[in-house]
Amino acid sequence: MNLLYNNLKYINASRQARLQAAELVLANKPLFPGLLKICFMVEDKVSVKACWVLEFVCKKNMEWLLGDIDYFIENIHKIKFDSAVRPIAKICEMLCCEYFGKNDSPVKKILNTSHLQKITECCFDWIINDEKVAVKAYSMQTLYLLGKEIKWIHPELKKILEIGFSSHSAAYKARARHILYQLNKN
Repeated sequence: MNLLYNNLKYINASRQARLQAAELVLANKPLFPGLLKICFMVEDKVSVKACWVLEFVCKKNMEWLLGDIDYFIENIHKIKFDSAVRPIAKICEMLCCEYFGKNDSPVKKILNTSHLQKITECCFDWIINDEKVAVKAYSMQTLYLLGKEIKWIHPELKKILEIGFSSHSAAYKARARHILYQLNKN
């Protein structure tokens, strides 16, 4: 973990640097549990960089996260740095896209009701709280998907989006408009 931690200390936010760090982990699966632990060292700014890398690793190989899904889900609410919340929200969206997707996915076998409830709680917190637009957008999409199974979500999501619509940025409004259209179609 020390080697990975030291490597993460020196990466920057560029896509190339994040991808390079992710490639290191993807080439060395034993580094993955350490990466996950660093993500949730929430008082340490290096955790932000670990979250960036975790997102890239999960895009390439979501199955690695599934082995530690309980740990991941139990800790996502602890993330506090803005730059770390975005990739965690994106990973939650990716999990739900696979869970609710048409194709077979190991995610469908691993995620349980408790996991879905905790993701739901975090996403509602992220939409309601003062988070960046990207986090809110990922949360909207995730909640829309979750609402297909958890029936009370869609009415609550619709209410929150309608109330907050006028007070947010153009990017927020664009995503909210899309989600509201989907909700009204059903």
